[in-house]
Amino acid sequence: MSQKKTHDLYDFMRQISAEMSAEYERIQKRATEDPGTAGDQGEENWAELLRDWLPRNYEVVTKGRIISQEGDTSPQIDVLVLKSSYPKKMLNKKLYLAAGVAAAFECKTTLKAAHISDALKTCAQIKGFYQPRAGTPFKELHSPLVYGLLAHSHSWTGGKSTPEENVKRKLIESDAEFVSHPRQQLDILCVADLAAWTSSMVTFIGPHQIPDWSSMASIYGAGGSATSAYIGHSYSYEQQVAQFTPIGGLISYLSQKLAWEDSSVRDLADYYRITNIAGSGAGYMRKWPASIYSDEIRSRVEAGILSNGKPWDEWSIRFP
Repeated sequence: MSQKKTHDLYDFMRQISAEMSAEYERIQKRATEDPGTAGDQGEENWAELLRDWLPRNYEVVTKGRIISQEGDTSPQIDVLVLKSSYPKKMLNKKLYLAAGVAAAFECKTTLKAAHISDALKTCAQIKGFYQPRAGTPFKELHSPLVYGLLAHSHSWTGGKSTPEENVKRKLIESDAEFVSHPRQQLDILCVADLAAWTSSMVTFIGPHQIPDWSSMASIYGAGGSATSAYIGHSYSYEQQVAQFTPIGGLISYLSQKLAWEDSSVRDLADYYRITNIAGSGAGYMRKWPASIYSDEIRSRVEAGILSNGKPWDEWSIRFP
């Protein structure tokens, strides 16, 4: 790991991680005799963490369903983050208006492979409640809803087990099976004692951006492509920073994803990014044709008319 830095925020992230680990040990002692209560306690752990670390104008609730404009309803969701504009009268109805939900999370005490595929399937279904947006690459690549999967720990505990590889493999398989457009991607998967995976997108890489395209055509195709990825941030990553924790990754990237839709969160999201509580990571790349865009946006991205490094620009070449 790189040289250790000093910042009180790093200590807070380690404290939260230790608390989550202690809660997992406590919950597991009673899990076999009362799995329902164990699950409820785990969900409340995550809900409380979000209440503590998200801006105060967000309301965090547990156990509810999302209802679309057409009246379709989702399966029950464990934890939901509601926008500040959400109607007070509807806060405790357990049926939440899609337009007022900023983020939603499935919660597991012990993650299994089936939980990942189920989450990807449900994520694609619920994001289908939102009409595709147009006007910028960001809007066309992203749903307004952040969707994630949170777990205290995982089931791959044998001496020869490879939990990070298992999660990565299942993410890739499930993404290929259930995600037919980048906006349907799972946004965050956090296993508190292992790693965090976050979605990432490159708007387009093509011959208009790179003069010697022949060297890149084998990777991105003759005409170029957009890409999506799940970036894994783990303790075992070779270039990982000393202050890394998966929960730090969750807090940092969730803040960034919320801030794209809510500009009031951007100062805090930038602060977390600069302090690098999310650490470093790597991931696989899935290619997408330019046809994922509307005709208007497609012509501009194929021409390479994109920004690079400009903060919070919806025409950026890359989105975290």
